[in-house]
Amino acid sequence: MKLTAQSLAAGYHDRAVFEGLDLELPDGAFTVIVGPNACGKSTLLRTLARLLPARHGTVLLDGTDITTLPTREVARRLGVLPQSPLVPEGVTVSDLVGRGRQPHQRWWQQWSPEDTAAVRAAMDQAGVAELADRPVDQLSGGQRQRVWIAMALAQRTGTLLLDEPTTFLDLAHQVEVLNLLRGMRDGGSTVVAVLHDLNQAARYADHLVAMRDGAVVAAGPPREVVTVELVRDVFGLDSVVVPCPVSDAPLVLHI
Repeated sequence: MKLTAQSLAAGYHDRAVFEGLDLELPDGAFTVIVGPNACGKSTLLRTLARLLPARHGTVLLDGTDITTLPTREVARRLGVLPQSPLVPEGVTVSDLVGRGRQPHQRWWQQWSPEDTAAVRAAMDQAGVAELADRPVDQLSGGQRQRVWIAMALAQRTGTLLLDEPTTFLDLAHQVEVLNLLRGMRDGGSTVVAVLHDLNQAARYADHLVAMRDGAVVAAGPPREVVTVELVRDVFGLDSVVVPCPVSDAPLVLHI
């Protein structure tokens, strides 16, 4: 499922975050958006997801203007995991994951065997099936993040957008979540995530988008995008870029 931005403009109140932004996110790939704080990464993700109305320009979902699609249809085709979502107290893992099925339900059929199967499959895929009866607010950060991803998986959308899914997680849980997202890509999903760690982004992404001051500076495979010049231009950091001895992805070492 392809997402495309054409001459996109967005912002908050009287502050423009970006203007005239063009971007094409490849279908069936793991795309990571990187850049310094306040460069527009999260605003771009929110605008692509229709959570923030665009001021100008168009977001196309498989060639269709996303603003012309019914909300339920967008929710069936596009899953969104915002930054640090809040969990109502006492909600169990299975209850929360089950909420991912709401776009597929109708007033005359609130729950179906297909919903049950989708929830079970999502919990299995995210590795949280054994936590089904646990309250979400009692889980660790990594477990909780996997539960949110399971909820998005239960939607069975073709595309998933995630805003900083590894924030506040320790290194082991970060790797856990990134491996899960890469597994979703392997299963045919289009995954788009905002990440802060450039080395993690370079290692896991098929397609890397680098932003600075509300503009896309570079986009493409990590080996083409991550250069000494780009790191200096985007992050203001002097570095050397070498092949990672484990993955052969670009590895940035600051000087």
